[in-house]
Amino acid sequence: MALSFCIVDDDRSARRMLQHIIEDSGLGEVAGTAEGGQEGVRLILEESPDIVLMDLLMPDQDGIETIRSLQAQGCKSKFVMISQIENQDMVGRAYESGIEFFIRKPINRIEVQTVLRKVNERYAMSLYLDEIKSSLKKLEGLRFGGVPAAPPRRTVKEIVQPILMNMGMIGESGSRDIIAIMEILSEREDTGNLPPLKELYEAVAAGYKAGPGEIAKEIKAIEQRLRRALATGLTHLASIGLTDYSHPKFEYYAPLYFDFEDVRVKMKEIEQGRESGKAKVNIRKFLQVMQLELQEGRL
Repeated sequence: MALSFCIVDDDRSARRMLQHIIEDSGLGEVAGTAEGGQEGVRLILEESPDIVLMDLLMPDQDGIETIRSLQAQGCKSKFVMISQIENQDMVGRAYESGIEFFIRKPINRIEVQTVLRKVNERYAMSLYLDEIKSSLKKLEGLRFGGVPAAPPRRTVKEIVQPILMNMGMIGESGSRDIIAIMEILSEREDTGNLPPLKELYEAVAAGYKAGPGEIAKEIKAIEQRLRRALATGLTHLASIGLTDYSHPKFEYYAPLYFDFEDVRVKMKEIEQGRESGKAKVNIRKFLQVMQLELQEGRL
């Protein structure tokens, strides 16, 4: 499904560049552009795009005002904020208004593509979850012999995917391995203990139909994918914490799934502009916490 975009930015060259990146990368179609907040409101209400790229600072009204005006009028679009501003309070206000991500100017093609792919994934996931909720509502009230029908048990994937999405990890290849591990753990009788990681990796590799001579190589690849995925999640949460320390996602996921000292180190790296992309992560702790959340989610 091709998503529709609207771009609101008072810089004409920025609008053109963003449109080219979106359409050339096959991310979706640009339904329209506007150079100011008020014009943007009219455009967005008329076009009802899936995703809006909104400049933070514009002559007539800033992006935060524009987003709140749209939301008050029932707009359901997802918002990505664009700006070169470094004021953390302003960035925090932008997240509070309901934006998904922040793209910094000057515009970088790789950054835009990466961010918008993640937004697309979140949008697709939200549609998927909405369909599930709709199906569950239809089942409510059905009765068999006077007894309300029990709602269908949620699958491992339905529980785990939103968690990975909230931590910004759903686009990583390691997310597939995490789901596979949780599916294996959900079938074990001893649900209280996490087996050795190597045992889990072997089970996942076998599930991927890796041949006898490929198991060892696949086990190593699984661990590397997991480390990259967790590093991405840690970086994502640390970035949120820098802009808004009280953000619900940061408050919940950062200390629960990661060692908070590692989160603080990553926040300091990002703040000082020496982010290397590497991060210290504890795979076993991460999987243990997710195993507990999976058990609670399936009750």
